[in-house]
Amino acid sequence: MDTDHLMTQQGMRDYTNEQLATLRNDAAQIRQLGQIVRERLAAQVIEGDKPGSARRRARKMGKRFDKVAELLQKAAAGCEGINSGYKYDVLKLPERRAKALEKKQARRQMRALTRVKARAVVDRSLTESAHSLAAPDTAYGPPVTPPQPAAPPPQYVSPQPYSLPTTGAANQPLPNITDLFPEAL
Repeated sequence: MDTDHLMTQQGMRDYTNEQLATLRNDAAQIRQLGQIVRERLAAQVIEGDKPGSARRRARKMGKRFDKVAELLQKAAAGCEGINSGYKYDVLKLPERRAKALEKKQARRQMRALTRVKARAVVDRSLTESAHSLAAPDTAYGPPVTPPQPAAPPPQYVSPQPYSLPTTGAANQPLPNITDLFPEAL
């Protein structure tokens, strides 16, 4: 086997096609052999068999052959996956990277243009603001300053915010709770 030829697209395709054909052929032969063994075992009666034992034994052995044939089919599918994976992951990788680099550069250029446009808008706005502040518009007359509101007059707070108790009713002692509610006892 020439490994240099194997590492090309055609070489990998040839190798996987060869393995694919071999595995599929083997799977077909195993299935045929399984059918032959199944029929022979179903017809063979071993001493001491109960009715249906031979067919059961034949099915059991046939399942093993079918399992091997199924695994060979999966291996054939794996060979096909090897070829497609080799093409995508190895052979087409430089092309995909080049495309990704082109897209990245295009995005960078678009971002640079956006930054230039934004910078121009900000510069224009700052220039207009600076001109309007440096030379106020005289078409409407001198700028009018809003009148300052007068300070409110001072408010004095009373030194005693509550009134002091007076003599008379306010000096009476508080009643006891039992005087007010005799049934509370």
